[in-house]
Amino acid sequence: YYPNIFTFLRINIYLYSKIFILSNFLLSLCVITIPMEKIGIFPGSFDPFTRGHEAIVKEALHLFDRVIIAIGYNPAKRGFLPIEARKELIERVYKGESRVEVTTYTTLTGDEAKRVGAQTMIRSIRNSADFEYERTIADANRKIGGLETIFLISDADTAHISSSLVRELAAFGHDVSDLLPNI
Repeated sequence: YYPNIFTFLRINIYLYSKIFILSNFLLSLCVITIPMEKIGIFPGSFDPFTRGHEAIVKEALHLFDRVIIAIGYNPAKRGFLPIEARKELIERVYKGESRVEVTTYTTLTGDEAKRVGAQTMIRSIRNSADFEYERTIADANRKIGGLETIFLISDADTAHISSSLVRELAAFGHDVSDLLPNI
């Protein structure tokens, strides 16, 4: 009797294990996986939005499904343009580009990133001084809110452009149209 019982048990265990494996396989076929949309947030004052910013957004669109250009209100900075005018100008640059959204915010950048569902913050680096400053902010955002930062290096054609340069040149009456996006 014992050999038959052991044989019977061994066959049943074998069959049950195959049924279990088959049922798990069939269940895995029924699970629908929805890929997570990759959203990057590109925060800044964008006062004004320059060709350098435009080049960074263009590069970011290769990495993300959507890019949120988030214009932050910084009470420590006196604005050249009102925040709503900046938003309107940037929206005009990306009119017809459904993957770019422009928002304004008055909270911490990490809080805005959570609000819009962004997993990654996009920052541009023009030189080594930018890197040291941006790395400190990236470390703080990671520690405080778990927000990762991706650094995109400005290309040689736009690395010299900054919003403060545009503001200064404009204040002295210089033509800055070649530093700004075509609208």
